[in-house]
Amino acid sequence: MGKYLVIIDETDEARKALRFAMGWAEESGGSVQILAIVQPQNFNAFGGVQATIEQEARDRAEAIATSAAGNVFTQSGKMPSIAVKVGEANRIVREYLADNPDVLALVLGAAADGPPGPLVTHFSAHTGTLPCPLVILPGAMAIEDVDRIASA
Repeated sequence: MGKYLVIIDETDEARKALRFAMGWAEESGGSVQILAIVQPQNFNAFGGVQATIEQEARDRAEAIATSAAGNVFTQSGKMPSIAVKVGEANRIVREYLADNPDVLALVLGAAADGPPGPLVTHFSAHTGTLPCPLVILPGAMAIEDVDRIASA
């Protein structure tokens, strides 16, 4: 059984991608992998302040991932795997895919308004180098349509 990888954050598009991956995993007998990414801080504060800021960012990412996992468990009865990584998002996702050959698809959600988002922009321009298919959910897609397509 393979995994469907979802990069989670606080956006509606990430929640939509998670819902799609959850439905797809349920239909195929696979599982969901939630990856939360903590972006490195671009400034240097005093040592203790910097460490506190970085820890708070990691704690927030862990809370978002744990909440998402709880939603998946509540809706599907299956607990997804969770990973929280610190670093540049494109690199972290590539490394994760390289280290986890059982990932069947990278599932991302595009923003409903404006640019689709940095991960969608990056990976849609590099699909030929990915070790798995890239699935991009349109941000304006209704939840009913997400559920219908995931269960098809």
